[in-house]
Amino acid sequence: MKTVGVFEAKTHFSALIESVAHGEEVLVTKKGVPIAKIVPVDTGAPRVFGIARTLFESGAIRVSDDFDTPLPREFLKKFE
Repeated sequence: MKTVGVFEAKTHFSALIESVAHGEEVLVTKKGVPIAKIVPVDTGAPRVFGIARTLFESGAIRVSDDFDTPLPREFLKKFE
């Protein structure tokens, strides 16, 4: 977690927000005392970084909407 003073946070706010948008948390201090934390908003969407982001955005990788739906009981019986 990155730690910055209030003045630095004010001066470099756009850069800090960009860091937060990429998953980093920022602790803001005043005279060395923590007073606030800037964290990414949980949108429920998975965070994807690096080459995976490129593959997802290009459509090369697609995750079905029912990916985490439980498997049918008939299918699971085959593994008992």
